[in-house]
Amino acid sequence: MTRTCCLGLCMFLLSWAGTETFAESPLETSAETFAETPMETFAESSAESPTGTSAEITGETGGSRRRSLSFEEAGRLAAGASAELKNARSLRALREGVWVLSLRAFLPQLTFLVSEDERLSRISADSFVKTYSVNLDQLLFDGGRTRAQRNIERSELVLLSGELKRNEGEIIEGTLSMYRQILLLRMIIGIRHRALIALGEQRRILEEELALGLVRDMDLMQAELTVKEADLELRSFIIRLEELESQFTELLGLDRMPELTETVDINRSPFIPGTEAIHRAALDRNPGLRQLLHGIMQKEGELKLSSRSWIPTVRATGSFSVSGQNYPLTRWNWSLGFSIQFSSPWFNAASGGSAGWEPPYDRTARTQASFSPLPDPASGLGAKQAVLALALAQENYRLSLEHLEREAAAVIQSLTLSEQRRALTVGALNLAAEKYRLSGVLLELGRITRIELMEERLEYEQKEVEAAEAAIALLEAERTLERFIDLSPGALGEFTRR
Repeated sequence: MTRTCCLGLCMFLLSWAGTETFAESPLETSAETFAETPMETFAESSAESPTGTSAEITGETGGSRRRSLSFEEAGRLAAGASAELKNARSLRALREGVWVLSLRAFLPQLTFLVSEDERLSRISADSFVKTYSVNLDQLLFDGGRTRAQRNIERSELVLLSGELKRNEGEIIEGTLSMYRQILLLRMIIGIRHRALIALGEQRRILEEELALGLVRDMDLMQAELTVKEADLELRSFIIRLEELESQFTELLGLDRMPELTETVDINRSPFIPGTEAIHRAALDRNPGLRQLLHGIMQKEGELKLSSRSWIPTVRATGSFSVSGQNYPLTRWNWSLGFSIQFSSPWFNAASGGSAGWEPPYDRTARTQASFSPLPDPASGLGAKQAVLALALAQENYRLSLEHLEREAAAVIQSLTLSEQRRALTVGALNLAAEKYRLSGVLLELGRITRIELMEERLEYEQKEVEAAEAAIALLEAERTLERFIDLSPGALGEFTRR
């Protein structure tokens, strides 16, 4: 009788201890508590960490304070550290410098000429003539072709800037994706570490129960296997986190891992704007649409340039020279003239004339003309090619306008589905928490075994991970919407409030 009473008392105390462990577990809370600071619990338990790397995970390594980094700052830092972007920016600056210097085509062209003619004659006096001259050539009219060419080059610069911005956006998005994955891995590590602590406590209780003869050896072996599997999974996640943080630091061009200021709240429900509002914003801000519009402007310039090829070019010419056999040179003359040039695939023609004065008595005049048939017949199709290129660019722009509203609806739908998934996972997490709490009660009543309680704990851990992944997926959907209307990272909230 006495032995039976003692055995019953021991069973009650062990069940009470297991219930207390369950009640004090950091995961025996609702989703609201989980969303606050999942890593703080991990840091507080660093003394019991099986890996000893909680300092790296929480960012508390001692020494000087590390740089804080938000989503926007991380993207800007990665874009500034990219060697490819630096080279692309330099090339773009050179192209713009070439475009600015091409203004020289509108200014007069000066040519300085120095010559010395020597003539030896058997029947007359030898001559040694030295000549210094300055020639001037000024474009007067070319039908606007030079200006049209500059407009084309300017459009190419705009397109190049758009391509540079697109490449920069890809680097920024890759950085932000890595940022979010680091946040997710830190949350998962915190979740699994707390689960490992809870499972370890249940194994300890099983050891005491085995010593009292209340459970089988097989139960303890199964519990130890569960704890070891959880420990191995935790270690694998820590290794993945360390590798990702190393890549992230290298991508940013830093010497050490910065402090990430962004947080993930699984209970945050974003404001989802309407499709019509996003469509209106995309009409003004969508990067792809702007690129197509600039492409149309470039094709229009090329067509205008091609259609003006028949217009003649009119230039003014002038010259001034001094000559003589000995210094100082005593003879001088000047002349003024013009030239008209026709250039087309079917013929090239030019004519011009000049008149001048050679003091004190001589007057000079000269006229000339030239004609060259069929210089380049193949280029006669250039105008038709320009028309087809413009039509294609306009058609692409029209199709993009038609697809834009559907794309806006698809982006909003993706954001809505991500929010619904987040809400469902949070609800499932709360249900799993309640189920785990009831399992503790059933364990106390002897309705389930401690192994079954550990299985419920692992199921609760899985629901926590799913909630964290859904919160990260919601951030990614929001970023997709921000890119669609060309917003900086994290600017969607301010945009929707306006």
